[in-house]
Formats: sequence, structure tokens, C-alpha cells
Amino acid sequence: MAGGDLSPSAPVAGSAPGALRPAAAAGSGATTSAAGGAALRALLRRRTAVLGALIVAVNLVVAIGAPALARRDPQHLDVRVRLAAPTATHWMGTDHFGRDVWSRVVYGARLSMIVGASVVGLSFVGGLLFGLIAGYYRRLDNPLMRIMDGLMAFPGIILAIALMASLGPSVLNVIFALGIVYVPRVARIVRGSVLVVRETPYVEAARALGGLDLRILGRHVLPNCLSPVIVQGTFIFAAAVLGEAALSFLGVGVPPQIPSWGNVLAEGRLLPAAGAVVDAVSRRGDHGRDPRAQPLRRRPARSARPQAPRRSRCGPGGVAGRWSGLGF
Repeated sequence: MAGGDLSPSAPVAGSAPGALRPAAAAGSGATTSAAGGAALRALLRRRTAVLGALIVAVNLVVAIGAPALARRDPQHLDVRVRLAAPTATHWMGTDHFGRDVWSRVVYGARLSMIVGASVVGLSFVGGLLFGLIAGYYRRLDNPLMRIMDGLMAFPGIILAIALMASLGPSVLNVIFALGIVYVPRVARIVRGSVLVVRETPYVEAARALGGLDLRILGRHVLPNCLSPVIVQGTFIFAAAVLGEAALSFLGVGVPPQIPSWGNVLAEGRLLPAAGAVVDAVSRRGDHGRDPRAQPLRRRPARSARPQAPRRSRCGPGGVAGRWSGLGF
């Protein structure tokens, strides 16, 4: 107690040094667990978030356990059973080369997860770098953002196709092309956050105390810019999965022999039955939007009223007849 030290961590006279530290640590642990429990309960109350988490978890399990879940080698060719219907051996049938479609779909989930996570990581690295530099250094703000605006001027899929046409079909090239597409999106979000955080008192105090720019960016600015970037990362992950499938479907993504969802869809174009299935499902969805909805009934058409016969303009009662009665 000497010196007026009333902090909770100060030992009481006559007690062993650090006697209250375990209690303080226990209190902080309880607070952390309570906050975690509250966050988990708030997440469980949102059915959409729970459904999305379950879908992502299922995809992750399928991607990790692809060797165990796949029935056969996804690149094994057996022309004797090409275009076979679903059976106990081939759960989803075979394609026009005799490859097992179920195995290709399962391994395609692994490729989609790898591409999505890699694109998110690449876009985060590039977007954070350019966003921090452009937002913190005013001289570099305008030139860097004009470059980002130039990249964002192109539609994402068109820019990715152009990059893949120059780089060639490859998994790494797909990741690089999609990462270039989404770097400007992250960079603009980070720049906007940095412009706000840069003017806060604690950043100005750190700058006045002679702190290095790198230390200020890493210790004070970057942690306060991650929240919107993490939210954007979820959208980038989903868009990257769809982008890889679109590029592979168009023939400019991964090589055709590599199992991916886009290649499976591209191979399905040869089967007219796929279009019939999609049409049937869409029609069933239209009728099943709300099981309680009643079909609309048409109101009976009203009976037409009998109209009086129209008089001729040239008859005795018409205009011409009246003018003729006057001697014209």
C-alpha cells in the first residue's frame, strides 16, 4: 500500500507477492468466456448465419475427406461404361469418357475450397498493402487509387478471362487472375478505414512521440481496419468459387482433366437430360414457393351489354339525310 498503489494487482501487506494475480487472471478468463458465450448465442439466433456455417462445414468435410468419400479415381477412364446411368457403383453415373461423376464432384469441392481460400489470402495481402499506403500517405493516394479504379472499370469476369487468356490454363493462374480482380475491392475498403483512423487522437499522439510509420500502421491502424475487410472476405470467397467455376466452364480455367465443378458443368453440356432436369426443378420450385398458397382464380368475364345499333351517317336519320332535307 505504500506510495498509494491501489491497483488490483498490488499485493496486500503481509501476503506473498503475486497472491492476487491468480484471482485477477481467473476474473479475466471468466469475462472472456462470458463474452464468447454471448457471441455464440447471438450467432445461433440468426438462422441464415447458422445455415451458411453448416453448408461451409459440409463442404470443408467433403474437401478434406475427398479420398475417403470418392468411390473411384476421378481421372480414371473406362470407355466401356461411358454415359452410364446412376448405379450402385457409380452414384451419379459417368461422363462421356467413362469417369465417375461423383468422384469428380467430390474432388471438385476440394479444388473450389483451395481456390476460394487462396484468392481471399491474395486479395487480402494486396488490398491491405495498397490500402494502407494510399490511406496513410497522401501523396500516394491519388496515383494508387487511379490504378485501382482502372482495374475496377473492367467487369470482373472479363478481366479474369483476359488474364487467363494471356497466362494459360492452370490452377495457380486462376488464383492469380481472380486475386487481381478482387485486390482493388479490398484496397478501397482499407483506404476508407485508414483515412478515418489516421485522424484519431491516439495515432496523432503516436506520431508526435516519434513513432515509426511502420510501427504505427501495424500497431494502431491495421487492427482497426480489419473488421470490414473480414466481412468482405466472405463475399470474395463465394465469388472466387463461382469465378473459378465460370472460367473452367468457359474453357479458360483449370485444365479439362482436373476435376472441378466448372469442368463437370462444361462436360454436362453434352447431355440434353441436364437441361430437362434443370427445367423440371425450376418448374417444381415455382409451384413450391409456398405450400399454403392457393392457385389464383380467374374472375368470370362480365357479360357484354347489348349495344344499340349505330345509325348510319348516310341514312335518313344521319347527317347526310338532315342536310338533304334542307335542300343541299
